Parts: sequence; C-alpha cells; structure tokens
Amino acid sequence: MTTRKGHLVTPSLAAKPTGADRLAALAAQRYRQVKGLGSEWNETIETLLSHRSVRSYLPDPVPHTNVELAVAAAQSAASSSNLQAWSVVAVEDPDRRSRLNAVAGSQRQIAEAPLLLVWLADLARPRAIAAQGGSAGEGLDYTESFLLGVIDAALAAQNAVVALESLGLGTCYIGAIRNDPETVARELALPEGVFPVFGLTVGFPDPAQPAGVKPRLPQSTVLHREQYAGDARTRDLVSYNKALKNFQAEQAMPSVDWTDQVRHRIGTPEALKGRHVLAAVVRRLGFHLK
Repeated sequence: MTTRKGHLVTPSLAAKPTGADRLAALAAQRYRQVKGLGSEWNETIETLLSHRSVRSYLPDPVPHTNVELAVAAAQSAASSSNLQAWSVVAVEDPDRRSRLNAVAGSQRQIAEAPLLLVWLADLARPRAIAAQGGSAGEGLDYTESFLLGVIDAALAAQNAVVALESLGLGTCYIGAIRNDPETVARELALPEGVFPVFGLTVGFPDPAQPAGVKPRLPQSTVLHREQYAGDARTRDLVSYNKALKNFQAEQAMPSVDWTDQVRHRIGTPEALKGRHVLAAVVRRLGFHLK
C-alpha cells in the first residue's frame, strides 16, 4: 500500500483484458498479423477461433454422453428442406479403426484416437420413406440430392466439432476416407445410397504434444464484397507463405510454401490418391448423379 496525503491507497489491480484485447490475440494467432475484429468477444468465438487439428491423443475413451451431446449439436445444424440427409457411424473397435486406417493411408491420429466418427451423406433414408408412400423418389437420382446430403453431413460435422472442442476434446478431419469409399461402405455395412464423406478423429489431446493454431489466408484473399475479385492477390500469398513457414518451424514440420503445396495437391490425378475415380464410385454406391 502507498499513502497519499495521509490516506491509505490500495494498489491498482491489473486491468482485465477487454473483449477487443482477446480478439486481437486470437486474430494474431490465426493470421500471424495485426487484424482488428472488433470487441464482441464471447466463449463461442473463443472456441471457433482457437480451432486446431489434433493428431496426438491420450488413450482415455470419449464418454458416450459427450458423443451424444455432439450429435445433438450436429442435429441442431441447418438442413436443406429439413431432409436431414446425413448419418454418422461411431467407430471405437480398434480392429475396425485399423482397417479403416489402412484405407486412409495409416495416419497416426486414427491409430491414436479412441473414437473415429464417419460422417455420411444418407439418401437411403429418404428413399425408403418415399417407397413407403408409394413414390419412386426420382428426385434423389439427381446430383443436387447427392450434393444436398454431402452439405448436410458437413454442416452437422462442424457443429459437432465445435461442441466437442468446447468440452476439451480434440478432433481432426480425415478426408482420406474417400480414398476407397467402397471398402469403407463394406466395413460399415452401408446400404445403397449412403456415401462416406469424411472421418473425424476424436479424443482428449495429449498435452505432451500440443497442436498449434494453423495460420489462414488473410481475409483480403477470401472476403469479396459485392462481386468476386479475380486477381490472385500475390502480395497476400507471399505473406501467407511466410506465416505458414513460421508455423511449420514452430511445429517441427517440413518447410514447404503453401503455394507449392497447393500445386502438388492438384497437379496430377495421382495426387488425389484414388479419388480421381470418385464419380464412378459414387454411382456404384447407388447415386445416379443425373
């Protein structure tokens, strides 16, 4: 304590960070540069802006109540015409996860995570409902309906991710489930008209191997106002390459320019790792794609 004109004065407490302060810190973490995001901070925004892909997990099982809460969040996502054309398979059995991991190229996160959720575009359910009412459900034969199911599954999954992360769990999307959808369909006993869109590993993050928040492109690259700006925004790409390389160094990852990574990923059919034949596979799984 100090005195001022004979009176005791309590030292000032450190000022609490404001919403603007917290948003500035989150933006700096996400963009690796100063970015004003206003002052309307809340815990939901905190969870969203702190998202990271977790690839190292503790062996502890995910409580079933947490899974059910995540599915409730998934079912609270928007759904086109309320068709709810998605389903999810929760895979905990180690042997089944191992077989699915073989499809995905033997990824560490699938091997370590105690739970793999496989998200599905599900047109089998609406087709069965149509048949029960004497309808052929011909609208399900069109590409629009397949796309609807994929979008519904993606929206549901992302809601689940936010819920899981808010509970202290980590997640990582597994697009490589699409390397061989027919094998996945057999493993999960999927009926005709159901397509595995992606997997999602879930578990408690291993604190000994913390995941970092991966930088994203500047908003000036992705946010267009009124009309699409067709330029490649070269300056943004240069700065992003630098930001991502800094992240790679922090995470002890190989140093690769993001632009080179993009070119490699889309450069040849072989880079798609079997997914270049996806249109034919989707048709064999019962989607006509008219």
